[in-house]
Amino acid sequence: MCWECHCETWLLVVSQGWICYFFFFQFFPPLFPLSEEKDISIEIASASLQPFTSQQWEKNRQLRINAERKRVVTLHVSDKQGDRVEGALVQVQQISKDFPLGSAIASTVLGNQPYQNWFVKRFNAAVFENELKWNATEHEPGKVNYTIPDQMLEFVRANQIISRGHNIFWENPKFAPPWVRNLSDHDLESAINFRIQSLMKNYKDEFINWDVNNEMLHFDFYEQRLGPNASLRLFEMAHQSDPLATLFMNEFNVVETCADYHSTVDAYISRLRELKLNGVSMGGIGLQGHFTRPNPPLIRAVLDKLATLHLPIWLTEVDVNKKFDMETQALYLEEVLREGFSHPSVNGIMLWTAHHPNGCYQMCLTDNDFHNLPAGDVVDKLLMEWQTGEIEGLTDERGSYSFNGFLGEYKVSVKYGNQTASSTFSLNRGGETRHFSIQL
Repeated sequence: MCWECHCETWLLVVSQGWICYFFFFQFFPPLFPLSEEKDISIEIASASLQPFTSQQWEKNRQLRINAERKRVVTLHVSDKQGDRVEGALVQVQQISKDFPLGSAIASTVLGNQPYQNWFVKRFNAAVFENELKWNATEHEPGKVNYTIPDQMLEFVRANQIISRGHNIFWENPKFAPPWVRNLSDHDLESAINFRIQSLMKNYKDEFINWDVNNEMLHFDFYEQRLGPNASLRLFEMAHQSDPLATLFMNEFNVVETCADYHSTVDAYISRLRELKLNGVSMGGIGLQGHFTRPNPPLIRAVLDKLATLHLPIWLTEVDVNKKFDMETQALYLEEVLREGFSHPSVNGIMLWTAHHPNGCYQMCLTDNDFHNLPAGDVVDKLLMEWQTGEIEGLTDERGSYSFNGFLGEYKVSVKYGNQTASSTFSLNRGGETRHFSIQL
């Protein structure tokens, strides 16, 4: 098998004392080739290093945001005879955002109105921190209790917030129910079948995607017990139980560092390819994003390489290590969020910042009175920056009014003399100007 690859650029990234090399080509072999033949060689004809200042990097990020997260709209105003109306007052308001940006929540949100108000005001997506996990829902064999996640789901549904399903299984045995660890192989198979049937039946169609087998690059409890095809069967059963849900791998240290040989970007791609070749309906790439000091060039290089798989990428558990002071955490968080939001293949970002009175996992957004901490201020700043807000203007001589808005849902109102009209429209991704007509 031969592939002619013309090397376009290569990137060297220094991350926490490690040197990582990333190569980018104009043409890539397909992710899932028909042949297993591995006689493939790559030759680099020439290479060069291009330095970037932080200002140049940020300018490039902003250009990418403008290209991928925004779109030009032209509104056309006419009367009932089809005549253009010049000088009509147009008022536009973005009423929802297309890009999912959210956070983990815990059972502490239940009955906590200040927490609920703070969360709903900001986020359009959620994930349950621990409440759906096996060790939280089945303390004894065959006795499931979904009371808490059911109540949390009622909260997000009532506020029109989408939710990720986290997680069905976890390869780290420490997080399996204690009674599961000592089962015979046969009983373990039965317990797994019961778990997935019970969970997916109860929550079918409720979650937009599922982390099926958490951290399978670092741990292998089920594969050690049930054989190398255990993960394959878990994904198959999940797909059969909820065919419309997008199934994710979810892993740490893929985008955070290149120092973890278990979860290099190549290891991630190799495992995903293996599952796909065996028939798994794999729909998404989950990158946890538990950062110490983030390295934006490394983040972009990893995202660029994973983007060649043409699958949606989510940053699923973003936070910054608590060894840093809160101001430094906020600074690093902003770098991660800007890099993720500016990448065209990132379809959503979730923060791992569920509130607990005794402290969050690594990073809190608020204090116990739900006043923002520095990281919360960063979130608010970016949420404000990444929305169109309310704008207004007058139609020109052609009865038109144009603006460049972030993707999402909009309400438009038009007033001319004593005539008024209003409507709504969606602004989705597209390279062309979005045209929308409204009649007085």
